[in-house]
Amino acid sequence: MSRVTANTKSKGRTNQAKVNSAPSLLHWRFIIVITAIVLVFVGLSIRAAYIQVVSPDLLIQRGDNRTLRTHANPLHRGLIVDRNGQQLAVSVPVRAIWADPKAVAQSIEEAAKKAEEDPSFDLKAKQRENKKRWKALAEILGQDLDTLKEKVSNPKKRFVYVQRQVSPAMAEYVEQLKLDGIYLRDESRRYYPSGEVSAHVVGFTNVDDAGIEGIEKLYNKWLAGAQGSRKIRRDGKGRMVELIESEEGEKPQDIQLTIDQRIQALAYKELKQAVQYYEATSGSAVVVAVNTGEILALVNSPSFNPNNRSGVSAHRIRNRAVTDAYEPGSSIKPLAVLSALEFGSAQVDTLIDTSPGWMHLGGNIVRDSRNYGEIDLTEIIRKSSNMGTSKLALSVPKDFLLDMYYNVGLMSDSGANLLGESNGIFNERNRWSDFELSTLSFGYGISVTALQLARMYSILGDGGIRRPLSIIKPDTPVESERVISAQATKQILQMMESVTEQNGSAEQAHVPGYRVAGKTGTSRKAVANGYGEEYVNIFAGVAPVSNPQLAVVILINEPKGELYYAGQTAAPVFSKIMAASLQMLNVPPDDKTVSSLAVSSVDVNKRAANAG
Repeated sequence: MSRVTANTKSKGRTNQAKVNSAPSLLHWRFIIVITAIVLVFVGLSIRAAYIQVVSPDLLIQRGDNRTLRTHANPLHRGLIVDRNGQQLAVSVPVRAIWADPKAVAQSIEEAAKKAEEDPSFDLKAKQRENKKRWKALAEILGQDLDTLKEKVSNPKKRFVYVQRQVSPAMAEYVEQLKLDGIYLRDESRRYYPSGEVSAHVVGFTNVDDAGIEGIEKLYNKWLAGAQGSRKIRRDGKGRMVELIESEEGEKPQDIQLTIDQRIQALAYKELKQAVQYYEATSGSAVVVAVNTGEILALVNSPSFNPNNRSGVSAHRIRNRAVTDAYEPGSSIKPLAVLSALEFGSAQVDTLIDTSPGWMHLGGNIVRDSRNYGEIDLTEIIRKSSNMGTSKLALSVPKDFLLDMYYNVGLMSDSGANLLGESNGIFNERNRWSDFELSTLSFGYGISVTALQLARMYSILGDGGIRRPLSIIKPDTPVESERVISAQATKQILQMMESVTEQNGSAEQAHVPGYRVAGKTGTSRKAVANGYGEEYVNIFAGVAPVSNPQLAVVILINEPKGELYYAGQTAAPVFSKIMAASLQMLNVPPDDKTVSSLAVSSVDVNKRAANAG
């Protein structure tokens, strides 16, 4: 019985021990934690594999944004110089003021946060000081304070220009203000030493240093070049650790013009004075080297200052010598005479009957100012006879006459390829009436620019050889071709010389010491249904006649007052510009009359000195 009891007790203990060995809650927690850790590592491994293998671009881009930098190599626009190397356009270093609106907003937030953390920090004093500095910035830039703050108020933006192309002194002042979020960067600005004298030729650039007028725009690619760059990798401290790639740029090229700045300045001075004196609307002057076609001077009045264009109206910027076309009037009468000489319908001594000083052509009347009777070709040019040129023009076939106008470049551009250049206005017809051909012979029914007219006279001065005009100094001689016989051009120059001699229509175009051949042109400006009371005055000519070197064209548009003939307005300007230009170029005098008088005067002085 005791055994039974003992067995029973031992069974009870055994059963009780099994209950005590049942799994506890800590065991399941351990399993859950291990499982979670395994899942986390598996997830991280999958994510790592995904971003490293499947889609690595995002992280690469973010890493590159932090470490990669591309630096543009500094580049300055090329120079523009005249034929003698005098600088007409240069680049000067300036700076730009820019803002990071996000940095501006962060500085305000940081100040407020610092005031909360540090009771001793005077937030109001900081705000007053900051406002004072912003006010100083607005004043130095000439901007409204509220407008300036509005410009930098959007924290989503990271770059905003405050002001471009400020002077180094202004930039230094801004730097000393030490405004949060306001920075400086280097850039360049174009400066034009010749100012308004060469403004229409050289042109100007915009705030981004890109050409928008004149040579600056026409040859912008050459002058600007192409900026090179370097892509580098930096470490956390901003040090360069790797040069990834380097791209070579294209070096800006300097451009040498055919312009002689001495002649350019002289021509502008004389033209400006004439426009003011005659109260004209505008004026243009062109000087061309006869033997090369190089443009030595091209000026307009009124002009403008390319260094400060604020308030400048568009009509001042227009290069009138190449854009504005006018009926040339009597200045192209030599072409009718040349056509007759070349065709053989007239000789130098041929007499043309202009009586009674007028004639009917198809219901219209062609007339002279008076009856000149029978006159030769020289008198036709000297007296500027409409009757004479009309009869000469009608003495040759229509196509032959028109070809003469084409050959001297009046119906095409000058070849200089200047910005905005006009081809003139000429309405080609299948059928021409005698009256239309007649008016064409004395400069109506066709409109040309001052530059086209200068090309025509350079062809006459060079013995009938045509070549394109040039504004860029050529490396090699330009192509040329003969379009008029040398004999005919020599004869017409001798005829035009009478215009500037005594009793000629342009005595004031005479240049002391030099033989000058030229022609006036006084034409009424066309208006609706006819012609108005405004005039265009032109004088064009070449010198010296014995060996022509220069062709000069002067155009005075709408002179006011009593003087409205070209011989009174354009001719004196021509004389001054031609005389000074010939002297600057050391062209020897060819007027034998003046030379002999000078020699005689010297001999008299010598004899008087010896006698004394």
